[in-house]
Amino acid sequence: MTQTIAPRVRTLVLLLLAAACALLAGAGPASAHAALTGSDPGQGTVVDKAPAQVSLAFSESVSMDDDSLRVLDPKGERVDDGRPSGTGGTTYTVKLHAGLPDGTYTVTYQVVSADSHPVAGAYTFSIGAPSETSVSVNGTEAGGGAVGWLYGLGRYVSYAGFTVLVGGAAFVLACWPRGSGVRAVQRLVVSGWLALTSATLVLLLLRGSYTGSGKLGDAFDLNLLGEALQTKTGAALVSRLLLLAAAALFVAVLFGAYDKREDEEKRDVTFGLAVGGAVVASGLAATWAMSEHASVGLQAGIAMPVDIVHLLAVATWLGGLTALLVALYRAPADTPVAASAVRRFSRLAFGSVIALVVTGTYQSWRQLGSWTAFTDTRYGQLLLVKIGLVAVLVGIAYLSRRWTAQLAEAVPAIAHQREKEQVGASEGRKTAETETAAKARSAEKAKAAEKVPGAAKGAGAAKTSGQGSGAGAAKGSGTSQRDAQLARQRAAVDAARQKRQRDADPHRFGLRRSVLAEAGIAVVLLAVTTVLTQTEPGRTEEEAKAANPSSAATTGPSSGAVTLDMPFDTGGQNGKGVVRVELDPARVGANDMHLYVERPDGKAFDIPEVKVAFTQKAKDIGPLPVVPDHITTGHWSASGVQIPIAGDWEVAVTVRTSDIDQVTVSKNAQIG
Repeated sequence: MTQTIAPRVRTLVLLLLAAACALLAGAGPASAHAALTGSDPGQGTVVDKAPAQVSLAFSESVSMDDDSLRVLDPKGERVDDGRPSGTGGTTYTVKLHAGLPDGTYTVTYQVVSADSHPVAGAYTFSIGAPSETSVSVNGTEAGGGAVGWLYGLGRYVSYAGFTVLVGGAAFVLACWPRGSGVRAVQRLVVSGWLALTSATLVLLLLRGSYTGSGKLGDAFDLNLLGEALQTKTGAALVSRLLLLAAAALFVAVLFGAYDKREDEEKRDVTFGLAVGGAVVASGLAATWAMSEHASVGLQAGIAMPVDIVHLLAVATWLGGLTALLVALYRAPADTPVAASAVRRFSRLAFGSVIALVVTGTYQSWRQLGSWTAFTDTRYGQLLLVKIGLVAVLVGIAYLSRRWTAQLAEAVPAIAHQREKEQVGASEGRKTAETETAAKARSAEKAKAAEKVPGAAKGAGAAKTSGQGSGAGAAKGSGTSQRDAQLARQRAAVDAARQKRQRDADPHRFGLRRSVLAEAGIAVVLLAVTTVLTQTEPGRTEEEAKAANPSSAATTGPSSGAVTLDMPFDTGGQNGKGVVRVELDPARVGANDMHLYVERPDGKAFDIPEVKVAFTQKAKDIGPLPVVPDHITTGHWSASGVQIPIAGDWEVAVTVRTSDIDQVTVSKNAQIG
């Protein structure tokens, strides 16, 4: 049975690591947490004369520098003065050069939201009429590339380190004081401290590049580091490092002076360690709460303490679960995990789950704002996954409680059996020692009875005696080595016997298996939680959609090609046919247009001229003319067809089949 445990553990750990890596790879760069809710000129609009300035409004306060807001002409040249001015931290304005010519202009922005995440985007507007532009509105990405990936990895490692550090220490202090002397548990908690410290240093070095240039080489730029230290996130990371110094002292006392005290003395020290550890752990949790989601938006004064409680509950539950798993599999045979320790952790975990439910409900209401956000936003969908994982964890935890109860009932019987075995082994050793002593006394009597005949044998006897003493010394040395080897063998046999007894207990084996499954799901849950912290809250996403519906068409996935078939009859000879217009991807911005002309029998044929015009009567835009290029028989195309705004567009096609015969046909299409 014991030989099958290790392969299963390795397989499950590999699967869990693969799941966590998949979530990390799918997370991508941090989503926009401050959404663009308005602009002037508006996205995709066509204005009659050149505006004097461009204004952007965000859903929450943002920070900018001189290059954060840029306006580019159709050739990609800057036409702004490069000095954005803000009002209230949510609206920023940049002045434009005078006398701008007609055409399509691109507005790009890259800012840092109040919850520490970089936000980037772009949109277009036109003066006079839309035109072709060399600027791509889809190439702007915040927090991407190698720097974004490393920063995201650092966030995962920091959350995992915090969970293991706080949860492992809480498990030892509150549930299993004897665990302070177990080497495997000590290594686990120290590893959590090292992971959190190293990840915090990496995040601090990458912060300036992450929110700015995105270049990995800028991680060691002292100017960028100095600017990062002046931000709210930089101050939080520095505070975390200072608190980790205090946490190192706490860990040293927990696994040093605390471990060397007797059980009665440990009770006197526990209270002081509990208070100090709670203060340090709360301070570490506050470095996240005061710099990310909870610090901005609705009811920030309530949300930050709630977030601290939520993080502590997660760490106590999942970190303690990890420590319990390590103790069940790696604790030495002479220091097994007592059933009472598992029962205490079960009660602690139950309290943590209650705190998670209460605080999680409040956070869900605050970040979503509506029931539809559960399914219509990425944040809501991830939150549903998290709720499902928590429900599965609670179910497995219930099974663990059952195994714990059965283990508690089985402990007296197991202890009695071990006592009997120890008594039997002791009696066997006494019997063996008695027989050995009797044989030694018999040998001494036989030697004393022997008589040495003649003095002539004296020299031989002396010689024999000298040889005998050397041989006796050699024999004594060999005996001591053999005794040491036998002692090691007896210790190994005793350890193997205790391991067999522990693994043969079905209740303890069931508990180990259920805790292993619970820890596996906890790894995925922690990964999903980390992705949630990097995802735009559902409330913000829905507010942005409501304030600027067309923005979704610009940044979202393509809606698919639109195909329009329009029969025509110019009245002349060979004047009948069908013209087909295909627009791909049929969304705001640049589109590819293909036009096919066919006879009624479906055969392609050429005509002297074909023209297309787009008109949106509701917004009084257009007609916007497009003259496609002839490709082959019956086929015309045009690339970069600019659709400035989403809505119901009239697509009119003028077909000329001779010098005097022509007709215009039209159909409406929903674009964007």
